[in-house]
Amino acid sequence: MAKKGIKKVVLAYSGGLDTSVILKWLQDEYNCEVITFTADIGQGEELEPAREKAKKFGVKKIHIKDLREEFVRDFVFPMFRANTVYEGEYLLGTSIARPLIAKHLVDIARQEKADAISHGATGKGNDQVRFELGAYALMPNVQIIAPWREWDLLSRDKLLAYADEHGIPVDYKKRKGEAPFSMDANLLHISYEGGLLEDPNRAPPKTGMWRLTVPIDKAPAKAQEVSLDFVKGDLVAVDGKKQKPHELLHTLNQLGGKHGVGRLDLVENRYVGMKSRGCYETPGGTILLRAHRAIESLTLDREVSHLKDDLMPRYAELIYNGYWWSPERLTLQTLIDHTQKNVTGRVRLELHKGNVIVTGRESPYSLFDARISTFDDDGGAYNQADASGFIKLNALRMRIAAKKRR
Repeated sequence: MAKKGIKKVVLAYSGGLDTSVILKWLQDEYNCEVITFTADIGQGEELEPAREKAKKFGVKKIHIKDLREEFVRDFVFPMFRANTVYEGEYLLGTSIARPLIAKHLVDIARQEKADAISHGATGKGNDQVRFELGAYALMPNVQIIAPWREWDLLSRDKLLAYADEHGIPVDYKKRKGEAPFSMDANLLHISYEGGLLEDPNRAPPKTGMWRLTVPIDKAPAKAQEVSLDFVKGDLVAVDGKKQKPHELLHTLNQLGGKHGVGRLDLVENRYVGMKSRGCYETPGGTILLRAHRAIESLTLDREVSHLKDDLMPRYAELIYNGYWWSPERLTLQTLIDHTQKNVTGRVRLELHKGNVIVTGRESPYSLFDARISTFDDDGGAYNQADASGFIKLNALRMRIAAKKRR
């Protein structure tokens, strides 16, 4: 009889060591059928080897989905409409991918009439929270198996021993303990954590780690100009060329990577309570954020812009902590999307030695009125004498308090 009555499980499967061990462990411990789900979200790896590995262990139902367009269109772009940054620096490349994977895990579980879903996130990290909050929000009674919270394979040696015992192929570097960090990649970023990076005072290696961006000293000496076109807050073209959302982000990654844009070394606060050091590469996202803020500076009302800036840290925290499908995030998204109705136009940028420099912006919805803001004769468009009363009224409370102090 299947353990806990579970006969069929959908596993989020990458084909790597951890999820390959989990696949076999589920078969052994739960005596159940395992269905694998592998998502292509632009990690840049060939996914067919995952299919072959799953077949080797008797998996009959293997789902591999190309989710790149959905990922950028329905997750990355809505997040960037809010200019989302966690703790002042992190562009949430890992966080924003998890609700998409959770959505498809649940969809496949329904389709296959599975009893449970499973993932390879550890009990120390944020991803377990993100996967499971997303799954519960979309399928309230779903059963979730998190092997890292159940098994005793809590060291690399135990994992390797289990893999050897069951004929699970192991990458040479993992076997020799030479993998100096763990990586997570998608179309928005690559993250690097663990290993030698666990010392926050140790500089990341100059070679062998960064995959998307060149070092500053290897970036071109000459700046490159690029233009980004937006419609209602979303990127629609780069240098006048319209593409699908995921193609546009890929283009920005190539441009930014060439000029060393988007590297980050960060100590962040995990939702589970600990601090964690991570290094990130987000070249395309760094360009997109700068350009989006530039077009908003021209098209958004001051108070609407400031309200967005006030709400953004809360919105970022919701995504980081795994609440993408929560009612509060959906409510905030409705407000954010409403602010974007006139965020349309073109931004010109220069990319140079790790910098993204705005050089121009234009929009049919521009709120910039040169007649009023000019330092030259404005022909009566603005009466400077009006400023006297404005300043005195705004200073009134401070003048009263100063008199009381004396």
